[in-house]
Amino acid sequence: MASSSSSQLPASVYNPRRHVGVHAERVSDVASTEFPGHYPGEDHSWSLARFKENLKVSVKRLSQRSIEFDLVGVDASIANAFRRILIAEVPTIAIEDVFVWNNTSVIHDEVLAQRLGLIPLNVDPALFEFRLPGDIPYDRNTLVFQLEVECSRGKKGEIINEYVTSRDLRWVPQGEQEAVFGDLVPAATNKDIVIAKLRPGQVVHMELHAIKGVGKEHAKWSPVATATYRLHPLVLLNPSKPVPPHLAQKFASCFSPGVVQVSADGKVGSLCVSIDERHLRKETMSREVLRHKEFEGCVELKRIRDWFIFSIESEGPYTPEALFPEAIKVMRGKIASIRSAAEALLADAQDLGGGAATLASAADADGDVEMAS
Repeated sequence: MASSSSSQLPASVYNPRRHVGVHAERVSDVASTEFPGHYPGEDHSWSLARFKENLKVSVKRLSQRSIEFDLVGVDASIANAFRRILIAEVPTIAIEDVFVWNNTSVIHDEVLAQRLGLIPLNVDPALFEFRLPGDIPYDRNTLVFQLEVECSRGKKGEIINEYVTSRDLRWVPQGEQEAVFGDLVPAATNKDIVIAKLRPGQVVHMELHAIKGVGKEHAKWSPVATATYRLHPLVLLNPSKPVPPHLAQKFASCFSPGVVQVSADGKVGSLCVSIDERHLRKETMSREVLRHKEFEGCVELKRIRDWFIFSIESEGPYTPEALFPEAIKVMRGKIASIRSAAEALLADAQDLGGGAATLASAADADGDVEMAS
């Protein structure tokens, strides 16, 4: 199988070892094979130099709220770890405590408190400390907001303050916060979020305390609206069984727009198809082409095992391009913790005496030790 278009992708993507097969009712070759001993006579031990050579990150789209980039040369476990960190472990600031002084709206206090907690704030979490249970709130771990809105009628009968929105959150500086934030006043990232609707005479008056947290504790601390990835698609035409010319348009319609090009063959004066690799990433892999018997054997659908297309939507203080580096910081912190724990275990084993020291030396040499009583 081969592509029929001028190559826009690296030649290495056509290496079958990098492919995950996509069939009508199943997928194949889902397990990675790049590990020692799988291929006789080949050295697949992990190498930092080889990892650096294969690792590539390329930004494909960047807007004010979202980013799409390619992460190439990593295992699915690493890509998924970054995705989970983005969702659940990059810290943000969110409203945690709501003190209700007066609420005569139709929304119950606890429901209103939940809605307030989900409003993303434009506050840099690096400026704050985590507030642990039992800690006293102060200016380095707590932000204070006031929400006070009263609905009334004007002289001409118009309703004033019908909607309570995130624009109504008023920051109340504590301690040195005014000097720390300067001109960047803490507020909601979106000022037009509707919190409640009021009728004349109804009042909402609350004090809100926002603290630092992570998404695995509650979704309100997640810095992203979504963080997803998919494997880069690959469509391979079979040169030994070309698509019949009279079915070229039907074949092209089985794929996302722009993926398959239909052109006239100058030699025979009929239509032929080719894959436009510039638009190949748009392919959704719907498998529509596999439903038609007339195209059986004409094409193979693949995904590239180590080529991840990430899509991240920011919903907090981070710009889209800053989110992935923040996830890398969290990952590095985890690795440092594991390394410190491993070194502590090794030091403890060496302190136990000769037998334990021998065991530790064997572990260092072989990487695998069977414990015995």
